[in-house]
Amino acid sequence: MREQVILECTEAAKEGKSPSRYFTTKNKKLQQGRLEVKKYNPSLRRHTVHREKK
Repeated sequence: MREQVILECTEAAKEGKSPSRYFTTKNKKLQQGRLEVKKYNPSLRRHTVHREKK
């Protein structure tokens, strides 16, 4: 059973910039906790940690 989730940048809010968001899916049976991935943030021009947001 796959569920669509939103990944939001954690570092952009600290710097007063707009957070970047990515949409992806995860398998709820295999991935119990919140997803955390390093993705590119165009407003900060670097890779940052993106966490799952509900």
